[in-house]
Amino acid sequence: MSIRKDQGLSMMIRGAMIAVVVVLFGSASLAQDPVERAGYFEVRSASTELVGGVHMLDARLQLVLSSEALNALNSGVPLTIEMQMQVIRSRRFYLDALDAELAFRFELEYRPISQRYIVRNLNTGNQDSFATLYSALNNLGRIQRLPVIDESLLIPDRAYRVRLRALLATEQYSAPLRLLFFWRDEWQLKSEWYEWKLER
Repeated sequence: MSIRKDQGLSMMIRGAMIAVVVVLFGSASLAQDPVERAGYFEVRSASTELVGGVHMLDARLQLVLSSEALNALNSGVPLTIEMQMQVIRSRRFYLDALDAELAFRFELEYRPISQRYIVRNLNTGNQDSFATLYSALNNLGRIQRLPVIDESLLIPDRAYRVRLRALLATEQYSAPLRLLFFWRDEWQLKSEWYEWKLER
């Protein structure tokens, strides 16, 4: 009788220990799981100023990467962030005319050996190095005195407006990866158009 009691007691202790181990490992794995975030791009403000016959852009953008894009970046996949601009001529009796389209492309890369984030302007080839992702994205989101269009290319005495948006470009990747990105919301990072009147 005592043998059966001892066996029952040992089985209860073993079961309780297994339950504790399961709870401990389960909570540990939950603690290690990264918080998933969708990411978003937003143009907070934008304006142009005519300086020396050239319209210069100042803008502030909020660039937040999704968890999947961030994981790809930290795994060595460079990301391309594109700023798209349109210069639109207002017409009274016709549809408005799209007189100019511009794209400013920046590549964001992480280098694990130096633990630095590199921002490269693909239009000019200039690049900067940053210690943190926050500082790199903050730099990307602060556009100052960027030449947009010469005043001489615009029709005198006509009203124009400009609009700007930012997006995560994926066309530089292989076709299978682009197809994968097309179906995944985590890679569809694109701001709404931000529009303002072109001061002349």
